[in-house]
Amino acid sequence: MRFLFPAVIALLPTATLAADFRATITDAVNEHVLTRIDALAETTATLASTAQQDCAPTSAPLRAAYGTAFDAWIAASHLRFGPSEAENRAYALSFWPDTRSATPKTLAGLIASEDAAVDDPAEFAEVSIAGRGFYALEFALYDPAISAADPVYLCKLITALTRDIADTSAAIQADWHGGYAALLLQPGVDGNDTYRSESEALQELYKALNTGLQVTADTRLGMPLGTFDRPRPKRAEARRSARSKRHVEVSLVTLRDLALRLASGDETATTELTAAFDRAFDQLETIDDPTFAGVADPMQRFQIEALQQSIHQITNAVAAQLSPLLGVGEGFNALDGD
Repeated sequence: MRFLFPAVIALLPTATLAADFRATITDAVNEHVLTRIDALAETTATLASTAQQDCAPTSAPLRAAYGTAFDAWIAASHLRFGPSEAENRAYALSFWPDTRSATPKTLAGLIASEDAAVDDPAEFAEVSIAGRGFYALEFALYDPAISAADPVYLCKLITALTRDIADTSAAIQADWHGGYAALLLQPGVDGNDTYRSESEALQELYKALNTGLQVTADTRLGMPLGTFDRPRPKRAEARRSARSKRHVEVSLVTLRDLALRLASGDETATTELTAAFDRAFDQLETIDDPTFAGVADPMQRFQIEALQQSIHQITNAVAAQLSPLLGVGEGFNALDGD
């Protein structure tokens, strides 16, 4: 299953736009995008180094490094364009949702055959994306069936997973600093066919914000919610490591940062967006359920649904405030699962 996050944003008439959005783009790229890409590369390098020193699945330092690196990915995961799209890097880092349980099946196959790919980074990079990335690592560290594998091979697998995550993150970072950031920072210059105007650069950032909100509301919360008659608590993101609620929190923090940067100090937009995010954070605090296991309980389900609704309200505020301010509008924003 491929989980894609494309969105098409149609430009609105630009007669009322401010003449220069360059400062907004520069701030968003340097202070939002690159800081998160750099943090991802740094924390995943630490994760790989930690695994080399102690690869036991119950290792406290390893699990802590996993949590820190996973936070960094969630904080950057809405930036699914450019370097993250190349070579399916984003999917290699985060193959989820996995409704067909491809990740445990792939890992079980590697373990059963003691596949030698774990000894060669180039070979491991050719393993199915279902057997790579943070969600595969979560299985190796927290799932009893996978973590009960032969300790020698499991150590090699965990080391290979962390090294691959670090290598993928480093490749994303290298591409951003190696030229892609300049494309966003210098739209419209000769030879820049990726972003031919400031409007197109803003469109990309606006799309990332909108898609991030949609993923958090409709996937991070929508997957475990399922339907009232058929809740799906076992489909909650990273539930084995009790990170489901944590990922919603990290996502909202990073998306708020991007939204307020795109607001560019506009008083009305900043006030409305801040209020919308504050309502979501207030609702999140009422939920004492790190894995959203309570979706089958009517009262707990109501709290999670209220959180989901508050994120939808953020999306509405983004459309109402940022769309006219930036001169972009949502043509259609869909998740394509083909």
